[in-house]
Formats: sequence, C-alpha cells, structure tokens
Amino acid sequence: MKVSVITSCYNREKTIAQAVRSVLAQDYDNLEYVVVDGASKDGSLKQVELAAKDAGAKEVKILSEPDHGMYEAINKGIRMATGDVIGLVHSDDILFSDHTITTIVDLFNETGADIIYGNGLYVDENDMSKVVRNWISGKYTRGKVRRGWLPLHPTVYIKRDVMMKHGLYNEKYKIAADSDLLVRYLYDVKDLKVVYLNEYIVRMRMGGLSTDKNKMKAKWKEDMTLYREHGFSPRITLFMKIMRKVPQFIQAKFMKRQ
Repeated sequence: MKVSVITSCYNREKTIAQAVRSVLAQDYDNLEYVVVDGASKDGSLKQVELAAKDAGAKEVKILSEPDHGMYEAINKGIRMATGDVIGLVHSDDILFSDHTITTIVDLFNETGADIIYGNGLYVDENDMSKVVRNWISGKYTRGKVRRGWLPLHPTVYIKRDVMMKHGLYNEKYKIAADSDLLVRYLYDVKDLKVVYLNEYIVRMRMGGLSTDKNKMKAKWKEDMTLYREHGFSPRITLFMKIMRKVPQFIQAKFMKRQ
C-alpha cells in the first residue's frame, strides 16, 4: 500500500523543515511526500529542498507557485498524489513518531477501512514536548457528527479513491473546508468504513486560529454556514463543538511532557 502525505506551506521558514523531516523519518518506505508551496517570500522553499535531500527510498514531489490559500494547495497536492491513501502534515506540525505511518497502514490492511483517524496533541509553539491540548478523538458514530463531533483533521487518513469519488476540499471555505469535508464523508456519505486508531498521530503547534480571536470568529461563521448546508442546527451544533474542546485543555494540564 502506497501512502501519499501532503504538506501545504506558505512563509513557514522556521517550522517547515521539522515537518518535512518528520515525514521522511518514517520507517515505512512506500511513501510519497508532496509539498505544495504557495510561492513563499521567505526561505521556506529552500528549507524544504534542504530537508528533502535525505529522502532515502521515499519519493518527494515539490511544487511552488502562487495559490489562493491552504485548501487550494492541498487539492493540488491530492491531484499530484499517486498513493492509495492520503494524509496531511501541516507545515507547523510533525508526525508523533517515526512509526506512525506504519501503524496506520497496518490498520488499513487489517480492517479494510476507507478512513482511519486517531488522536493528536496541541503543543506549545516553542516547546513541542509541552502539551497544551489533548485531543482524544474517541469512537465514531454518525450521530456524534450532528452533535458537533469531528476527529482532529490532520489525524485523518483517507483512501484516495474515496476522495476522487466524493470530492476534495471545497475552496469556497477559507478556514473551515476541512470540517466541511469531514462532515461530508462522515455524515452525508453513509457507506464508508471508518476506523478509530486509539494512538497519537500528530503534534500540532498551538497558534494561528487557536490564539487569533478574529480568525476564530471567522471560522465559527464558516462553521455555521456549513452546518446549515448539511441540514444541522447551526447554533446548537457549533455550541456543542466548542464545549467538546473544554476537556481537552483540562486533561492537558495534568499530562507530563510527551
């Protein structure tokens, strides 16, 4: 089974090399890595190229050209990808361990899943061993999606043929296209086999939307739009989604460094 991991990047000179190395350090060799850079104005592309030199047996594809945002870049990456399974590692983040992709592939082979998702850690942007938010996704049911539940997006790995059949990211959403895609796959489409991997898959730096109040409000607005389009009660679903986050912050306070 070939796995394609996609990273979109724009002006992430300080973090992108660490993201690239976390993918290329995986002990699973049948891995294709696609980096889509939005014509960064800093040294991001150079950092990607330097980090990719030690690719070993892994296939690395790099595209750098202007785009209209992260989701257009990810869609480009998916169309470039040739793997059986698609996963994402954002430019500020790293895979949890060198064995992560192997564990995911083993579960695909064992279960015949269409979608696998797991757990993730939000960590301090300057100290990735310090946990700020502990996202334990828990088991999937279709009804939970209507009640504001979704797995952490970068822990989700999807068969490529599923994405080609059911559609990529809706680029009209500038912030919440990931939520829209997950609602489509986990709620609207009723015949996919979804499997929960109760292990950590990714470390995500806390920042961006997590600390920018204006962007958070914009995301909530897009969330309400997509909930309405999927036939949910927007305000109720958004409220339940927000409340699901509270235990994640509380649990993190009692965790040792990871």
